[in-house]
Amino acid sequence: MKILQVTPRYPPQSGGVETHVKEISERLADRGHDVTVLTADAGGEGSRRERRNGVQIKRYRSIAPNNAIHFCPQLFAAVRTTEADIVHAHNYHSFPLVFAALGAGDRRFVVTPHYHGGSASSIRDRLLSVYRPLGQWAVRRADAVIAVSEWERDQLSDDFGVEATVIPNGVAIDRFAGATPVERDRPYLLTVGRLEEYKGVQHVIRAMAALPEYDLLIAGSGSYREQLEQIASDEGVASQVEFLGYVDDEMLPELYAGSEVYVTMSEFEAYGMTVAEALAAGTPCVVRSVAALQDWTQNQGVVGVSSVAPESIQQAVQSTNSTGDSMLQDRSWEAITTQIVQAAYSKEVSAI
Repeated sequence: MKILQVTPRYPPQSGGVETHVKEISERLADRGHDVTVLTADAGGEGSRRERRNGVQIKRYRSIAPNNAIHFCPQLFAAVRTTEADIVHAHNYHSFPLVFAALGAGDRRFVVTPHYHGGSASSIRDRLLSVYRPLGQWAVRRADAVIAVSEWERDQLSDDFGVEATVIPNGVAIDRFAGATPVERDRPYLLTVGRLEEYKGVQHVIRAMAALPEYDLLIAGSGSYREQLEQIASDEGVASQVEFLGYVDDEMLPELYAGSEVYVTMSEFEAYGMTVAEALAAGTPCVVRSVAALQDWTQNQGVVGVSSVAPESIQQAVQSTNSTGDSMLQDRSWEAITTQIVQAAYSKEVSAI
């Protein structure tokens, strides 16, 4: 089977959607399928044309104000002219979805929106308000829609009137469960992700004054780093906070394993990939009880907070005392890839 994946960004660019597309694409290639990925991130890291782990990758330049929307008309022709049985588009919040819908023709069209219903800035709000009718049309045009969480499924039904099949993101359980913990002089909290305001790292930094027994390690890069460094200085906790920048795939499991608690105060998430990774490493989590993150609070290893006030985060961190992976059963990337093939690509295609 020839499968075309269309996504705004692809590794080495980092993020939950990027990881999702990479993991399922490589596993499909391992099973003998012909997989091509089209992206709108040329100009960033990664070659414009390359084959990696059996996957053909083609990157195109886009207009991406504030690293959003990724307007890339070239993708329409690329989708239309690339031979494929399945066209699978990812990420509602960006134009590659629309160009994939336009170029798919009569081929089976699958959408995984990773829809979180919000945006990270006022600029993105304005862009998305203009984009919304096109994105809505593209999602409704799909032959199959996949939601990565029950929360996202409900949002897609409420906002677009579409029925989606819930297939969660996978997690490399063996990779994280067997990690050797990082050893440091002081116990530490961990947060992982792009450094943007909506990710809420500033709230964790402000809570550190009430958690003097811990350091805070921040793994990730992004445009909001300077502001976060200033907040740490203003709050008098700069000596407790360490910015690690980009962390490679080998070190990340070790960071999770060594952390006392993983903390995310993100405002918008369709799933919460980093929470799954932390739990797989045996690390309890504190999450903001919003969007899909609230689903994770059903796990015994996760504490949710409704407020981002420092005292709320402090109390939640100090109340974590156990981990659990009950929500991770059957969530290996192999199992998730099989579910996608069986539920969305074709009922007649076996998951070879």
